[in-house]
Amino acid sequence: MEPVVILTLVAAIVVVFLVASTVRIVPQARRYNIERFGRYRRTLQPGLNFVVPVADRINTKLDVREQVYSSDPRPVITEDNLVVNIDTVLYYQITDPRAAAYEVADYLQAIDQLTVTTLRNVIGSMDLEETLTSREEINSRLRAVLDDATGKWGIRVNRVEIKAIDPPHTIKEAMEKQMRAERDKRAAILHAEGERQAKILTAEGTKQKDILEAQGTQQAMILRADGEAKAVELVFQAVHRNNADPKVLAYKYLETLPHLASSDNNTFWVIPGELTEAVRTVTRAFGDQPMAGPHTPARPEEAATAGDTSHESRVPELDAGSVVSLDAAAAADEAEKQAAAAVSDAKAEAAAAMAPQVPRRGQTSGD
Repeated sequence: MEPVVILTLVAAIVVVFLVASTVRIVPQARRYNIERFGRYRRTLQPGLNFVVPVADRINTKLDVREQVYSSDPRPVITEDNLVVNIDTVLYYQITDPRAAAYEVADYLQAIDQLTVTTLRNVIGSMDLEETLTSREEINSRLRAVLDDATGKWGIRVNRVEIKAIDPPHTIKEAMEKQMRAERDKRAAILHAEGERQAKILTAEGTKQKDILEAQGTQQAMILRADGEAKAVELVFQAVHRNNADPKVLAYKYLETLPHLASSDNNTFWVIPGELTEAVRTVTRAFGDQPMAGPHTPARPEEAATAGDTSHESRVPELDAGSVVSLDAAAAADEAEKQAAAAVSDAKAEAAAAMAPQVPRRGQTSGD
């Protein structure tokens, strides 16, 4: 029994080994290259696959997804003999697993070396400024060269990006100084433009303000002149419509006379010679008005005496054209006192003339 059991176990192990060697399960996005007796046979696709045990073996396992390869910084000389370190990033994808395994020994090293040589050719025809500002052009030229060279290797280069361009330290300091100077220049220009605009706006605002103030002053003067003209016209019409006599005009003249010296700037004041005549006119005007009630006419001698006394004692006589040599304040006060006294005397005489007189002794109301 024991030999039979041993044989059975051995047979079972052999069967399991054969089945395991026959079945191959390939994951998604993977490709297996199969060789039979050392010669390429086929490429296994994702899923369940069967191979010949012992005769077939897996040579390479490849990933067909897009992959990223970052190279180390490499020194490159520009056209103006400056050494810069350039670091690139490569995006590639295996399209033909057989070619990637058998056409090139190490496709990553081949791509890296091809990238370096292409970079040196491209950057060697550019100066530093053009190199720093022409990344898109460099990327396009690199991709075209790499895609053409790696096509026979079963690899497609999707993108090539320059990750960093590092110039020498001294060049960096010079570039920083240049950039700082450019920024200071732009800042100064912007500041000057701002001040210029501010001054222009301030001048425009001042101009508009002056124009508006001048227009306002003009309108005010026009309106004031129109008002004064209309007032004078109304006064003139009222005077002519009411047929005012010289008595009213003389009374208004006496009312206006004290205001002639009301200003503080007057240092010399002339008393007109018509003052005495105006006072006499007002006095005669109020003295000649008819009384409201019956009265007895005064005697000619008494009227003449009263008239002479009132004019001589109450109205100060001023020569025509006389000039007061006092200061402005004293002259104004003196003229105001004289005019006020004259007006009060005239009003008193007018009131006395209008009041009813008491009948003299020996006369009756019917006489």
